[in-house]
Amino acid sequence: MNIKKAKEQIINTVKAYLAKDELGRYMIPQHKQRPVFLMGPPGIGKTEIMSQIASELGIGLLSYSMTHHTRQSALGLPVIKKNEYKGNVFDVSEYTMSEILASVYSLMNKSGVENGILFLDEINCISETLMPIMLQFLQYKVFGGHKLPEGWIVVTAGNPPEYNNSVREFDIVTMDRMKLIEASPDLNVWKEYAYSGGIHGAVLTYLEIKPQNFYKIESAAGGKRFVTARGWDDLSRILTVYERLGIKPDKELMQQYIHNDTIADDFAIYYELYDKYKSDYKVSQILSGDADSEIKTRTAEARFDERYSLLGLLLEALNSEVRTVLDRDELLTELKTAVSESKEHMDTVSFFAGKAEECRKERERLSESGGLSPKREEMLISMTTAYESMRSADDPSAMFMSEVGSFKRLVSAAKEHFSNIFAFCEDVFGSGQEILILVTELAADPLTARFISAYGCPEYHKYDKELMFYERRIELINEIEKVSDSEVPPEKQGTTGNN
Repeated sequence: MNIKKAKEQIINTVKAYLAKDELGRYMIPQHKQRPVFLMGPPGIGKTEIMSQIASELGIGLLSYSMTHHTRQSALGLPVIKKNEYKGNVFDVSEYTMSEILASVYSLMNKSGVENGILFLDEINCISETLMPIMLQFLQYKVFGGHKLPEGWIVVTAGNPPEYNNSVREFDIVTMDRMKLIEASPDLNVWKEYAYSGGIHGAVLTYLEIKPQNFYKIESAAGGKRFVTARGWDDLSRILTVYERLGIKPDKELMQQYIHNDTIADDFAIYYELYDKYKSDYKVSQILSGDADSEIKTRTAEARFDERYSLLGLLLEALNSEVRTVLDRDELLTELKTAVSESKEHMDTVSFFAGKAEECRKERERLSESGGLSPKREEMLISMTTAYESMRSADDPSAMFMSEVGSFKRLVSAAKEHFSNIFAFCEDVFGSGQEILILVTELAADPLTARFISAYGCPEYHKYDKELMFYERRIELINEIEKVSDSEVPPEKQGTTGNN
C-alpha cells in the first residue's frame, strides 16, 4: 500500500487501542495490543507520517532509533536489592528504569499528555543481545520490570533487507506478535503532500514529466545509487532558501540530495530552464491578465515540456497565493470568536493578553509532546501576533473588520488570477490537452481544490465538466471493446483483416 493508506491504517489502529468500554477499561488490553511494524524502503515518509498522526490525534510522540541502543539503555542497569522470604534475606537483582521508558514518563510530566505513540525506528537493525529483550517488550510492553504506561501505543518501523545490510529478518515468533503494514513509494500520493508542503515547482513539474525518476535504488560498481522522496523533499527546501538568499543552485548541490548522478545532472539542466522560464514568461503578467503577444506566441510555439514547465510556474504561483488566503481565513475564524467573546469583558487588554498567552502555552505544550506540526506552529505564531495587536488596538472590533476587508480583497485578487490563467490558456492552447492538465492539477492540489470549493471558479467547473465527459467517453469505449472481444471466439481475438 502507499504511505497515505499506511497512515490511515495506523490512525485507525491507535484509535482502536485507545478505545475504552463503558466501565473505562481498554477494549483491547495493553498486552493484547500488537505493536505496529511499518515496513518500507527508505525515504518514503515513514517518520514524517508519525508526527502528522500525533498532531492530528492530539497525542504525544516519542521517537527513538533503535540502532543507537544497547542492552543496558533499553533494559536499564542492574542493581542489587535485599528481599526477605520466610525470615531469610536474599540479594535480588533488579533494574533501573529503561532510558526509553524514562523518556516517556518525562514527556508526560512536561507536556501533560496522557496518551501517545512510542515510535521505535529501525527496529529490525537491533543487536543480537537486544533481541530477546525487545521480543519481551513487544509482547508485554515491559523493559526490565518497568511497564510502558497504558495509553501509549508502540509503533515500529524498518527497511526491507535489500535496502540495509544491517537488517536482520524477524522470525515467525516475533512477526506473530506484530501488526505488519507494508508501504511502498507512490508519486501521486507524494504530490498531495508536496502541494500542501510547498514543494518547489521545479521538482513537481520535473517529476510529472519524468515520473520514473521519483524513486529509484540501484546497485552500481561504486555502491548504491538512489533517489528517494526524502531526497526530493530536502532538495526542494534548500532550493527555496538558496533562491531567497540569492545563491545560485548548481549541479553539485543537486548531487548532494539526489544520489544518482544521471538524474541529478538531468534535474540540474531542467532547473536552469525552469528558472529561465520564470523570467522569460513573466508569470506575474499572465496572472494579472497583461500577457503580451510575444509571450503568447512563444508559448504557442514551445515544445510540450516547456509548456508544461510554464503550467508548473503558474500553478506554483496560485498555490502560494491560495495558501496565504486559506491561512488568513483560518486565522480570521479564530479572531472572530475571540472578538465576540471580548465584548463580554470590561478589560479587553487583559483578555487579548490572556489569549496570546494561551497560544504560547499551547505551542509549548505541543512542542514538548512531539505533536507540533509545522502548519499548527505557523498558525499559533500568527494567532499570538494577532492577539497582541488586538491587545494594543483602541477598537479591536474595528481592527477585525479592517482585516476582513483586506481578506476579501485577497480572495477577489486570487479569483481574478484563476480567471486570467484560464483566459491565457484558452487563448494560447485552445481546447488542447494543456487546459485538461491545468484542471487536473488544480484538483490534485488540496489547497487550490479547497479554494475553488470555498470561493468558486466558473472556468474550472466548465472544463472539469468537459474532463468528466471525456473520461466517461474513454470508459465507454473501453467497455464496448471488452464486449466486442467477448463476442469473438478466443482463437479469432486480436486478428485483423479479411481472410
